[in-house]
Amino acid sequence: MTTDTAVIDHPARRLVVALSRPYDAAREHYESLVPETDLHRFFQLASWSATLELAEINAPHGFMRYYRSDITAVMAGSASSWKATQYLMGNHTIAERMFRHDPSVMLHAPLRTLLYADPDGDTKLAVDQPSLLFASYGDPRITRVGRELDALLAQLITLLGAEAPPQL
Repeated sequence: MTTDTAVIDHPARRLVVALSRPYDAAREHYESLVPETDLHRFFQLASWSATLELAEINAPHGFMRYYRSDITAVMAGSASSWKATQYLMGNHTIAERMFRHDPSVMLHAPLRTLLYADPDGDTKLAVDQPSLLFASYGDPRITRVGRELDALLAQLITLLGAEAPPQL
């Protein structure tokens, strides 16, 4: 039994990407590119090989949606008037390649994303840069996967019709 406690400071970079579509259309487009995870089917699979195959089908652009929250509805009645939807987006078959080395990576997997309309009505996608989050674990195998996630995120941003930040 270990009694060591660790405190790890780590950098984060929030990427806020302007999208060209109005909020509702951008949300619909995002959800078509990042389909909802079919957890029921995943739970029925008998092998990791079958899981990998289904993930290829379920995540055509690398990511699936594990969670969606309509923040606009949650904040109804408050003084806040933002249109916003929060997501947990990822791919557990990619996360497993980090989890096997350090289970605490699941603090950052799946990725948390937010789609919102700013006060001018412009649509934004906000997400923390994966490679910085996962580099903080100090394991080059995890860091490598974080960089792969950066590339997948850049691809998704491009598919959303925006320019991926050069940091990706």
